Amino acid sequence: MPVIALLSNPRSTGNLAILPQVRSFVAAHPNIFHYEVDSIDEVPEALRTIARMKPVVLAINGGDGTVQKALTEMHLGGHFGGTIPPVAVLPNGKTNLIALDLGAHGDALGALRQLLRIAEEGMDPHVVNRQLIALTDGVAGSRPVLGMFLGGAGLAEIILFCRNRIYPLGLPNWLSHFLAAVALVFGVLLGIRTDWLPEKQPRMRLTRGDGRQEGNFLLVMVTTLERIALNIRPGKFGGALRMMAIEQNPITLIRIAFEVIIGRLGHHSIGGLHLQGGDVIRIEGGRPSVVMDGEIFQAANGGSIVLTTTAPVSFVRLAA
Repeated sequence: MPVIALLSNPRSTGNLAILPQVRSFVAAHPNIFHYEVDSIDEVPEALRTIARMKPVVLAINGGDGTVQKALTEMHLGGHFGGTIPPVAVLPNGKTNLIALDLGAHGDALGALRQLLRIAEEGMDPHVVNRQLIALTDGVAGSRPVLGMFLGGAGLAEIILFCRNRIYPLGLPNWLSHFLAAVALVFGVLLGIRTDWLPEKQPRMRLTRGDGRQEGNFLLVMVTTLERIALNIRPGKFGGALRMMAIEQNPITLIRIAFEVIIGRLGHHSIGGLHLQGGDVIRIEGGRPSVVMDGEIFQAANGGSIVLTTTAPVSFVRLAA
């Protein structure tokens, strides 16, 4: 029986170059069961097959959309019954936020080699629990989508701009993300308006428990990852769902930039910066749209996007 089940999406950007090497490695190790999908729509069938193999660990080798689809199907599709294996996310795709949070560096092949050693020596010391974001439209009975990082307001638009305009240039990922961030910042500070920079965002309501913020937000981020953007300490948020919202205001943006440079962001309050947490967050106003793990979700006009958390999910930390 296989020790590792490997789910690969050959169409993900990172696999275009490295997948032949991964296939060769798998061919030399019969204790790895490899299933390739042509699209994320094939993930449910892939998991049904993998579940019959009863692997010790499931490794996902694909982009953010592949990871999101696999996590959703694993925990809501009923394919594994009550014995869902821990998940290892190999570094791939463009952002790799989940893989980085779990200590995966380098390329997918190197991470797979490391995972095989861990699986053969014993998984328990490397298994960690994380909660996922469950996203729904607030309608009773609707099936949630699971993920770990969500961006809204101008952040959602800049993610899409980066995907559609900058990634095709073939630049390194870090440079692509830097250019997108610079474009967003200068667009706000200088009041520049183009066909791709975020327009002044419509008013949005962010509700969590008994707290509420309402305004025009440049950025809304919700995550359950341990490695928080801009090095803000997780404990600062006070909840499983960690939310950062930045109002669309040049003065606020300048103050935040200064605090990031000196490494003190989150140490004291800044007007227009909201760092909060909770177990339920509701996003409302107009037709709110968000990008979660690379996929776009939009509520109906007058509707809402509701975020809750799942029970703890087992992942494999590849860091020493």
